[in-house]
Amino acid sequence: MRRNICLGIFLIAVGLVMSDCQKKNGIKGVELSVSFSEPTLSDKLITDVEYKWKTTNDFVGFDRDYSIFVRFWHNKNNIFSDNYVPEVATTKWTKKNEYTVKRRIYIPPFIDEFDPFFKGDETLRLSAGFYDPADRAGHSALEVLSKKLKVFPPPPGTPDVIYGSGWYGLEIDPNSALKEWRWTAKEAKCIIDNSKKDALLVIRGSSGFKAAGDQRITFKINDLVLDEFVAGEEIFEKSYNIKKEKLGNKRDFILTIAVDRTWVPAKVIPNSKDERELGCRISFLYFR
Repeated sequence: MRRNICLGIFLIAVGLVMSDCQKKNGIKGVELSVSFSEPTLSDKLITDVEYKWKTTNDFVGFDRDYSIFVRFWHNKNNIFSDNYVPEVATTKWTKKNEYTVKRRIYIPPFIDEFDPFFKGDETLRLSAGFYDPADRAGHSALEVLSKKLKVFPPPPGTPDVIYGSGWYGLEIDPNSALKEWRWTAKEAKCIIDNSKKDALLVIRGSSGFKAAGDQRITFKINDLVLDEFVAGEEIFEKSYNIKKEKLGNKRDFILTIAVDRTWVPAKVIPNSKDERELGCRISFLYFR
């Protein structure tokens, strides 16, 4: 997929302490506008975002190559970030020019609809600007934009995903690239509400283990093969635009994730007592 979802799960701010140190409006002649592909934002939502940087006639140029920080705050909590390196190095930016970047973000669940003080929506504050990646203390951070976003709960009828047969429990390791995941068995099934609308399906994960070799992974919707690919040792992220006709006419449909070979940790890892038959790891599954 050309634009990666910046999860993290989901996505967490890198270890730059910018919240107390960042300077506001510290760069002359640079403006930023941000727009989203979805007209209404909600939590539990994947949406495309466009960052449009514009330099004016007052722009004097950069003396270093900055990275971009984009953080989304709920009250005092940074619930996710979308930091990135500009495609055009900032030392090459010139006057009266535009530098547009399109990315995809996931707004994780953060709204508590059962909170007695909840009034139907919440506010996120988007904070964006420049930082020097070599400055680990964050003193170089310069905020260009601070913008409030109104975010609603998912609309009624948003499909639920139920993990059915063939799934093991959730595992979490903050030091892992995946952060959290569920192992599948040789075949695992999800029961998903049929919205009977065109929808986006995103699956992120990794193959089983070196012991599984070149593992072939198959995705099916009901009995139809959606995709089949050989997964190496790298993390994969697959995105599919699903037409409503593929979902059938029932109230829900079955998403199947299957592998052609499995492995048992106790047989390949010294001193392991884990006798589970494992397939692949799935860290993120989105349908909406």
